[in-house]
Amino acid sequence: MAIPITVLDCDLLLYGRGHRTLDRFKLDDVTDEYLMSMYGFPRQFIYYLVELLGANLSRPTQRSRAISPETQVLAALGFYTSGSFQTRMGDAIGISQASMSRCVANVTEALVERASQFIRFPADEASIQALKDEFYGLAGMPGVMGVVDCIHVAIKAPNAEDLSYVNRKGLHSLNCLMVCDIRGTLMTVETNWPGSLQDCAVLQQSSLSSQFEAGMHKDSWLVGDSSFFLRTWLMTPLHIPETPAEYRYNMAHSATHSVIEKTFRTLCSRFRCLDGSKGALQYSPEKSSHIILACCVLHNISLEHGMDVWSSPMTVPMEQPPEEEYEHMESLDLEADRIRQELMLTHFS
Repeated sequence: MAIPITVLDCDLLLYGRGHRTLDRFKLDDVTDEYLMSMYGFPRQFIYYLVELLGANLSRPTQRSRAISPETQVLAALGFYTSGSFQTRMGDAIGISQASMSRCVANVTEALVERASQFIRFPADEASIQALKDEFYGLAGMPGVMGVVDCIHVAIKAPNAEDLSYVNRKGLHSLNCLMVCDIRGTLMTVETNWPGSLQDCAVLQQSSLSSQFEAGMHKDSWLVGDSSFFLRTWLMTPLHIPETPAEYRYNMAHSATHSVIEKTFRTLCSRFRCLDGSKGALQYSPEKSSHIILACCVLHNISLEHGMDVWSSPMTVPMEQPPEEEYEHMESLDLEADRIRQELMLTHFS
């Protein structure tokens, strides 16, 4: 006797025919405390994301039933913020591992499509000057438009032969370049660089460097640590300060640079899939890069909605490869050295 076998189609669950949706979980059925503890964000923020991404998550097909945009958003948020295996998060909202994976992929791509809308440098002079004024008020560093640094995010090994993603700790990672303002808002994010590249090489090859080298942000500079080369648009600390002015400059530089250090800690605390505590991202470098970028988009959206960047409990992100010193190379850029000397003479003497 033939035994009937039911085959579940993930696309059938995700994208239905007409407007029938599979609603296994509804926001109105749970408390705000549950949403914050399970998904990391309040109810109104989740509703905003559903509205923002709904069109991408409701693509019509010839299938019969679909998982609602609301459930897809919850599935993705649960994965981003817990760093746990997708099976556990899927069980919480009543969907399978395969459907959970597809939800995360759909929401991730929808957020990545909107990255340029939420991650960008200010374009008008008034906003740029406001950035500089805020940084100057923090530690007395004039002309600062943002703080730049890199952070490694652990990923699974792409394959046994590819060593380009192996960082100096012997772990597979992506080396992500970011720039933030004084509030922790990300203004540049590049998440596609392999972990074997040192920070200075990432910056040198980045679109960020091309923008500044082309003079798109004149009369402004970034602050970066000693893993970067000194540039006319990038102020780094002195390797061995000797004069009082040099010590004051380094102290102001350190206070300014601490903004992005706190931003990284908050990013990894809010989005535990990035901090390595639950293991590496189990995706290809390209998909991992998109997940990191999606978390950065959510980080900025949360700031726009008044969620304090420093409010999340701090955890230690993935142990970063040790920095190297490049100060002995700075003399190659005499103009950059002249600008830094003038800065110290004018503002820190």
